[in-house]
Amino acid sequence: MKTDIEIAQEAVLENIVDVAGKIGIEPDDLELYGKYKAKISDACIERIKDNPDGRLILVTAINPTPAGEGKTTTSIGLGQAFGAMGKKAILALREPSLGPCFGIKGGAAGGGYAQVVPMEDLNLHFTGDFHAITSANNLLAALLDNHIQQGNELGIDQRQVVWKRCVDMNDRALRNIVIGLGGKMDGVAREDHFVITVASEIMAILCLARDMSDLKERLGRIIVAYNYQGEPVTASDLHAVGAMAALLKDAMKPNLIQTLEHTPALVHGGPFANIAHGCNSIRATKTALKMADYVITEAGFGADLGAEKFFDIKCRMAGLKPDVAVLVATVRALKYNGGVAKADLSTENMAALQAGIVNLEKHIENLHKYGVPIVVTLNSFVTDTDAEIAYVQKFCHDMGCEFALSKVWEKGGAGGMELAGKVLETLEKKESHFHVLYKDDISLQEKIEMVASEIYGAGGVTYTSAAQKQLKKLEEMGFASLPVCMAKTQYSLSDDPSLLGRPVGFMMNVREVYVSAGAGFVVALTGTVMTMPGLPKKPAAYQIDVDDSGVITGLF
Repeated sequence: MKTDIEIAQEAVLENIVDVAGKIGIEPDDLELYGKYKAKISDACIERIKDNPDGRLILVTAINPTPAGEGKTTTSIGLGQAFGAMGKKAILALREPSLGPCFGIKGGAAGGGYAQVVPMEDLNLHFTGDFHAITSANNLLAALLDNHIQQGNELGIDQRQVVWKRCVDMNDRALRNIVIGLGGKMDGVAREDHFVITVASEIMAILCLARDMSDLKERLGRIIVAYNYQGEPVTASDLHAVGAMAALLKDAMKPNLIQTLEHTPALVHGGPFANIAHGCNSIRATKTALKMADYVITEAGFGADLGAEKFFDIKCRMAGLKPDVAVLVATVRALKYNGGVAKADLSTENMAALQAGIVNLEKHIENLHKYGVPIVVTLNSFVTDTDAEIAYVQKFCHDMGCEFALSKVWEKGGAGGMELAGKVLETLEKKESHFHVLYKDDISLQEKIEMVASEIYGAGGVTYTSAAQKQLKKLEEMGFASLPVCMAKTQYSLSDDPSLLGRPVGFMMNVREVYVSAGAGFVVALTGTVMTMPGLPKKPAAYQIDVDDSGVITGLF
């Protein structure tokens, strides 16, 4: 059986100019990065802004398990199926982070015969967007520390510096560090921290900004520290905005690549959903809607994180109205939620499936709360039995959802025809009545507790004394109207990764709350979730190599 990278390397790619032509994009609208990658120019985005919008399809999933769910693979396969049907479709996806590529999760180009290519480029440096975000983030950090070193005219309290440096790599040793050691000219010594680039507020800002003017306004609002009077100090106060925007100028432009079957894909931005808002850029999504009749996008991790933030943050800010949600599950993952060990998931186990399907049930209920029609798709494995598939299908129908079997990993677009048909049928017969979960004018605490109870199933929320003080201060500073971005483990509906299935009545703990004023949301850190992941005992990096002819192996 061929590996994902072998399939990708054997693919015959079309010139990106020809791919762009399928969605009405002229060669002069592209800024080329070789033959197979390009950025969409600002002039093109401006020229098509009055085109009618296509239909927006969100792909989300149940909580991830070691068995794998295949959300990105399903998204790509669905796009390929639309293309095979002769539909004008485009994908709007996130860019992968280097950290997981070399850690445990691997890349994010899909899998099997449902991939976006060039796979190696996408999973590694791509067009340099993440490097630009890292540089802008760390420029702001350098300007902050230089200001303190040069006399601290703004009166920054070094104990209340909240801006962190970042790097796009899993490096736990950088979570808590001390900087400024050495002599007088080496800076002022203080404790500092790193987050992974996808958790940087600048990543969130890039993905939520409408244009350069909006980007600069958001960058200026970033709170980097507080002064001795407890007042916020911003990036604008440090005169950092212009230089940061210059670094991000090209990164603001959506990237165009293709699937194995030459379906166009805009891949742009990549915040994680467990520690950030988990969606590709608003600019890419809205541009895609002007280019095609059908736009397939995804949100990170399970629907409790990705879909909730897609709806309550991205759609709220961008005025997007999704037409249908595709919810991805697997028989294997449902049995894992029912208590079966990973090694035993290939064996039929109806009792475990019945026990674990409550996780799917909760995600269906959650999506219904947003008024969006649902299609559940079962990502097929050869070990799935007819009885198991039939049980899931009946369960979905009983909950008022359409159901489709997906075989896109094995067959590409041809394996997604059933799913594509169900999505088209749903778009035709069921109207979306999309609405967000909560209103802007309730308190931050009420928003946190509504998400915890309505989406996660928590019995209540507890707060550390520090989090209580932070909430009070943020309300006093005028941030009460912002949406909340919950930072939570992706492996459970709760904040405890060991609680599988559908836990109920648990208490969720919020340990820290802070504002991303530029992005426009308030982050609540729960449980033990980290904004700088670590590497596993045997990182995926051990298996990656490149031969004398430049062919990469081991990347997945």
